[in-house]
Amino acid sequence: MKFTKMHGLGNDFIVVAGERKLPDNASELALSLCNRYFGIGADGLVYILPSEKADFCMRIMNSDGTEAEQCGNAIRCVAKYVYDNSLTDQEEITIETLGAGVQKVQLTVNGGKAEKVRVDMGAPILNGLAIPTTIDAERVVEHPIEVEGRTFAFTAVSMGNPHCVIAVEDAVSFDLETWGPKLEKHPLFPRKVNVEFATVNSRSQVDMRVWERGAGPTLACGTGACATLVASVLKGETERIATISLKGGDLLIEWSESDNHIYMTGPAEEVFRGSVEGV
Repeated sequence: MKFTKMHGLGNDFIVVAGERKLPDNASELALSLCNRYFGIGADGLVYILPSEKADFCMRIMNSDGTEAEQCGNAIRCVAKYVYDNSLTDQEEITIETLGAGVQKVQLTVNGGKAEKVRVDMGAPILNGLAIPTTIDAERVVEHPIEVEGRTFAFTAVSMGNPHCVIAVEDAVSFDLETWGPKLEKHPLFPRKVNVEFATVNSRSQVDMRVWERGAGPTLACGTGACATLVASVLKGETERIATISLKGGDLLIEWSESDNHIYMTGPAEEVFRGSVEGV
């Protein structure tokens, strides 16, 4: 199996192209190949597949073997891969995802390579049951959640995958390892949840750290950055366009008033290429 190691702001993936469909053993492969000690090492295993609805289809297996509905950093990597490897010569393409449908992608090309990727992430889902949470409400904003004697206030957003955004005093130094896994598996979230801890520093900039469902702490999360902006706007804390600063770097996120869609702009990088025997 030939692969390309890529990352979006340090959120890294093993990218595989050329398969006609998702392999039956994709879950087992993700568990072994994503292992950072006994495998290649990555946050996820990404397949670029044919699509009947779009130019390409993206399927993502988390490092724990579960499948993710969507991933903002992965879709930027996929877009860069297909352009840089001449699978398309178009600077505007569409990519089918499992949980967020078909998404439109615009590439900024420099020297024949995709330098930046702008993704139409679609409209955020705010209904509590649709996200899903167990809360029957049109919007879940600053809702209390208790875990091990500590109460947080969270705002729930789906970007094709569920997010729980929590405001904290200092996201950069927050104890992610302690609270992330407990909140991920809280009974309020029937399909578990991605957890973002955010600190609003101005109306145009937010610090965020993430505990990703199925992957744990990662350096960046594109859908999490989108959810963080939505939560900040719903609480009146930021404008509808802001820089979300993650551990691996910055993403520019815009919640458009004209179409209600979220637009994410950021980089993607190739790290190296290789092959795995016997796969």
